[in-house]
Amino acid sequence: MARIPYLPPDLSEPRELVDSIRARRGGKLVQIDRIMLHSPHLAAGWNAWVGAVRTPSELSSFHKELATCATVILTGCEYEIVRHAPVFLNEGGTQAQLDALHALPAAGTNAALFNATEQAILQLTFEMTRLVEVGQETFDAVAKALGSPRAILELVAVVGTYNMAARILKVLDIEVKL
Repeated sequence: MARIPYLPPDLSEPRELVDSIRARRGGKLVQIDRIMLHSPHLAAGWNAWVGAVRTPSELSSFHKELATCATVILTGCEYEIVRHAPVFLNEGGTQAQLDALHALPAAGTNAALFNATEQAILQLTFEMTRLVEVGQETFDAVAKALGSPRAILELVAVVGTYNMAARILKVLDIEVKL
């Protein structure tokens, strides 16, 4: 049970904000929305930010999901693992790759599972999540692999966002219900 109460799934106010969240979520409010809406200004910011992070971008959807899954596995955030593992597989990831993410950072160097770009993404994800700081060698590898400042920024934003989400979800003990 969440540490603060969920607002009802049929919540309708504040109308414009709730409608905006429902539009991004395919018509429903998920558990985190029903918690975030206790603070409408945080819910509005969260919806805008996560919507921007999830929007198609220069960073490929596969790379976005690889970084997301690695982040949420490293943080032990079951809520996001359950939500994003199927998306990762739909974006072209394999079950073997998904399983390997549970053994980072070592598994991230497995050339049989991950190419050089994926290895660089996984190393950056590991360093951002566990060490907070990213070494220059790792940053340079990501810059070379992704090739543009925009893609680098988008990757860093994905990892940072899911680190933040994991902390909110875990501290508030928000459970997964699909």
